[in-house]
Amino acid sequence: MHTAATNQLVLYDTTLRDGAQGEDIHFSLSDKLRIAKRLDEFGIAYIEGGWPGSNPKDFSFFSQVKSLNLKQAKIAAFGSTRKAMLAVEEDQQIRLLLEAQSPVVTIVGKSWLLHVLEVLRTSEKENLAMIRDSVQFLKSHGREVIFDAEHFFDGYKSNKEYALQCIKAAEEAGADFIVLCDTNGGSLPWEIGQITSEVCSSCKVPIGIHTHNDGELAVANALWAIKSGARQVQGTINGYGERTGNCNLISVIANLELKMGQKVLPDGKLKELRELSLFVDEIANVRPNPKAPFVGRSAFAHKGGTHVNALQKLLRSYEHIDPALVGNHRRILVGELSGKSNIVLKAKELGIALEENNPNIQRVLNKIKELEAKGYEFESAEASFALLLRKLLSPYPSFFHLLEYHVSIRQLPSKNYKVCEATIKISIHGERVYTVAEGDGPVHALDRALREALVKFYPAIGQLRLEDYKVRIIDSTEGTASSIRVWVESTDGKEIWSTVGVSHDIVEASWLALFDSIEYWLLKKTENG
Repeated sequence: MHTAATNQLVLYDTTLRDGAQGEDIHFSLSDKLRIAKRLDEFGIAYIEGGWPGSNPKDFSFFSQVKSLNLKQAKIAAFGSTRKAMLAVEEDQQIRLLLEAQSPVVTIVGKSWLLHVLEVLRTSEKENLAMIRDSVQFLKSHGREVIFDAEHFFDGYKSNKEYALQCIKAAEEAGADFIVLCDTNGGSLPWEIGQITSEVCSSCKVPIGIHTHNDGELAVANALWAIKSGARQVQGTINGYGERTGNCNLISVIANLELKMGQKVLPDGKLKELRELSLFVDEIANVRPNPKAPFVGRSAFAHKGGTHVNALQKLLRSYEHIDPALVGNHRRILVGELSGKSNIVLKAKELGIALEENNPNIQRVLNKIKELEAKGYEFESAEASFALLLRKLLSPYPSFFHLLEYHVSIRQLPSKNYKVCEATIKISIHGERVYTVAEGDGPVHALDRALREALVKFYPAIGQLRLEDYKVRIIDSTEGTASSIRVWVESTDGKEIWSTVGVSHDIVEASWLALFDSIEYWLLKKTENG
């Protein structure tokens, strides 16, 4: 008797096992437990925790995950069929699968004759027995068993009859799901669809799909398989995985719920999709992909003037879904390709009232294009753009005026020591202030000197800190005479904002970005009381 539902599509997450095989992806035991808890809260049906026979960390996961008291997800332990010419009862990794005490066990077995003969170095008959014995044994111990038919699509295209014999062996032994795997990631969507359809029509057991992204088709292949009858889809959050990665569950979920009418999440959870994506990136210490479909920072970012003009009239003219449905939001970018609509909508986004017929809009556009010709970019430096907009539309009194600054570096080779010192002279409300500060580098020293000069008049400035600092050479063909763009990200512990500065001199570019950062914060502080 099969325990899996045959009519409901279910999500199977393998981030903690297959995803962890991706380059530069490393999860501690604590990381794995946190992700499992979050996946359960999100509504994932199956969570593959790891391979108990591969390392002590994965084995410990299965004992500790019980303390999480997961509400809806089933935890699956992963392993392989028994070894060739070894009784299933004597196979150590099969015993460890049982000792993990997970309600679900997923075992991978060969379905491509090439692998059976050349990798396992065993016979066709023995491989079928390995599949049958392993599934039967685990079922006899009360486990829900999922059989992953490894390299199934390559095997099917090479020897259809044998590939089908492999999954029939699993079905006859009592497998609850049979998952067709495009392990090398080289199949095309119409191949996946045709083969999945043929398998579904010949099997009583519900079929699943597991795709890899080597041809950048993992999501398309998974969706085509579902359209062709697959009832389980395996993948990883953000597409982590070996080589080019696995099927990205984030994109699959969004397409299923919003495009294909397939309900796979509890009510209200889809709007947490972006949050989940960012959460897993944070735990994995991976910088989020800004261009990720649905959830990336740029997924609903609009720059071209004609696009933005159309958006003003009809949002769906250039957006395939409402970004709020997946927890994302619309962003209007400004640059040399911008039109008046970009300025109006961006001003609205920044909380600045601006009428479409305001004659100063053209001044703003001209200034942006002038600055971008010098190397400025405002797409990721919205605070600098907000200041530019305010200065051109409704000038405000400056909070301080720079009189002069000086930066020096003294190298003391005999002591293996370097001293970076900055002096600043500024005028605040008519009072001249002079400060000196040392830092780990010229920019750090300059930043400290400026803050020390301002703190007497603006005590709360002590809350500010530099979160990130990036330098880019703009015209590298000019060598040391190239322009330099400095991008600074700052925070006061509550908000984060970004500013930009451009110059042939890295210190001056840094100063311009720092100046904007502090002026932006002071302006916001004044406006908010």
